[in-house]
Amino acid sequence: MKRILVVGGANGIGLAIAQEMAGRDDCERVYIVDKSPLAVQGANPKISYSQFDLCSDDYSFFDQFEDIDTLMITAGFGRLALFREVSEKHIVDSFDVNTIGAIRIIRHFYDKLEAKQDFRAGVMVSIAGFMSSPFFSVYAATKAALKVFIESINVELEKAGTTNRVLNVSPGSIKGTNFSGGTTDLSQLQPLANEIIAHLETKDDLFIPQYEEIYKNVLERYHADFRKEGLHSYEYKQQRLDEQK
Repeated sequence: MKRILVVGGANGIGLAIAQEMAGRDDCERVYIVDKSPLAVQGANPKISYSQFDLCSDDYSFFDQFEDIDTLMITAGFGRLALFREVSEKHIVDSFDVNTIGAIRIIRHFYDKLEAKQDFRAGVMVSIAGFMSSPFFSVYAATKAALKVFIESINVELEKAGTTNRVLNVSPGSIKGTNFSGGTTDLSQLQPLANEIIAHLETKDDLFIPQYEEIYKNVLERYHADFRKEGLHSYEYKQQRLDEQK
């Protein structure tokens, strides 16, 4: 992992991954691509920043990164709101950034994934992509599509005879990011960033942080009765919204 491209690395977990990689002696270059400006914490001589909007039509922008051996896509956004409160533009933009953008980038580097040479790739998906998520219906839909896409192409990669895989990283809420209006705190994000990098290095295809502690039981409850678990999720998020008022 000598040259890594982090799409969405200007802040949050993407920036934490970029910083961790830049701190490694064997890493030569870290490319960050994001619509947002690079956070002040991102200053590092190994880090090169470029601005790009994933809602753009022309993805030939990514031709300049043909020297990479690792790809990590962390770009994405969501809004905690009932579906009736969501605009059509939010729906379109959500799929453009969270789903279509990631798929198009992976398509751009797919020859590297199918090759015999080592190429590591990962995508920040979400535990919301594994179950119904009221108040996050559009976000969950974008992530569910991404989850199934990754599972599908990983089978195709196996059948193509390569050991390369796309890592699906599916956390719940992550402390230290600006996803829900907070600010980036690299000290809080460092442990998770290192875990993600470790799973990239071993070419794993799925990593659910805190799976044994939290999400194993959540997923079991969901598969046992998705209606009941959906209602539980609704009430939990409603409580969070009430606390923010």
